[in-house]
Amino acid sequence: MSEVRKSDLKVIELVNTNKSRLQVLNYGAAIFSFKIKNKEGKLIDLIVGPQEASDYLSSEYHEENRCFGATIGRFAGRISGGKFSIKDKEYQLDEVQDEVHLHGGKFGFQYKLWNVEKVNEGQDPSVELSYTSENMEEGYPGRLAIKAKFTLTENDEIKVDYSATTDKDTIVNLTNHSYFNLNGGGSVSDHFLQVNAAKILELDDKNLPTGNLTKLKDHPKDHQESKILGNRELDDVYVLDGRDEEVQAQLYAPLSGVKMKLRSNQPVIVVYSPEELPDTWTYHSELDPSYPAVALEAQNYPDAPNFRNFPSSLLKPGELYENSIIYAFSVK
Repeated sequence: MSEVRKSDLKVIELVNTNKSRLQVLNYGAAIFSFKIKNKEGKLIDLIVGPQEASDYLSSEYHEENRCFGATIGRFAGRISGGKFSIKDKEYQLDEVQDEVHLHGGKFGFQYKLWNVEKVNEGQDPSVELSYTSENMEEGYPGRLAIKAKFTLTENDEIKVDYSATTDKDTIVNLTNHSYFNLNGGGSVSDHFLQVNAAKILELDDKNLPTGNLTKLKDHPKDHQESKILGNRELDDVYVLDGRDEEVQAQLYAPLSGVKMKLRSNQPVIVVYSPEELPDTWTYHSELDPSYPAVALEAQNYPDAPNFRNFPSSLLKPGELYENSIIYAFSVK
C-alpha cells in the first residue's frame, strides 16, 4: 500500500439551504461529519468519528478497524475461511483471522485514498469519488472500477450511491459504515429503532451465517415495531421485507427530536452497536463510554459467495453493480 500523507487528505463540505452541513473525506470515501439543527435549534453532529481527518491515517485507526463513516469493500462483512469459488476456481483472500476474512481485508476500500472527481455546490450539493481496485488486490479477481456519490438534498437527505464495473468475474458487496448518534453526543441507549424485517440471519460463534433464518416474532431482537435500543451490544443481520421506495429502518432520538429513515435497494441491514469505542482519539462530540453509537449498514448477505440460497454477489464484465442508500433526517 502506498503511503498516504496528511497533505493528501481532503474534506469536502456540502451545505444545503437549511444550513445542514455534510462533510465527506476522500480517505475511505467516508462520511466524516453531518450537522443538523435539533428541536431546540442547536446545530449538532450526528456522525460519530474522529474529530481530525489525520486520525484516519494513524496506525491505531488501522489496528482498531472501526471503519468510521467509510465505504467498505470489496466485500463488506465476513467471508468464511477467506475463500470462495467462481466457475469452480477457488480464490483465497488475504488477511484471514480466525478463519474469517472481514471487510475486504487488511487494506480494504476504507483504507484507500479515493479520487475526487466532481463537486456540485448548487441545489442538492454532491461530491463524486472514484477508486480502481486492481486485479487480485487483497486476493479478489478482476479490475474493479468503483464510483461513490454523496448528495445532500434540500430535504436533509444523505444519498449514497455506489456503482462498480469489472473486467473479470468477481464478487462485490459495498456498504457505508457510518456510526450515528442522533443526540449529537452521550449514548444511543435512549434511541428507538424500527426495522422492516421479520427475520434475521442465524450466526455462529464467529458471527458467520449458518445459512438459516430466525423468525423474529416474539424474539428479543424483534424491531418490527419501534423499540428502545437500551444497553445492548448489537451485531445482527436483518433480512429486509421490502426495498427501494419503502422505508426499511427508522432511528429516533426523543432527546434531540431527530429521526432518521433509511431506504435502500439492498437485501439486508446490519445493525451494529458496540458497547464501547476506542478512546485513542477525540471525537466530534462528547460521548458516553457505554453504547455511544449505532451503525445501520445496507448491503448483501455476509458470506453470500458461499451460500447458494443467498442473493448472488457475483459481478460479470458488462454488468453494473449498484447500491443506493438514503438516510432521510427530520426533526420534531
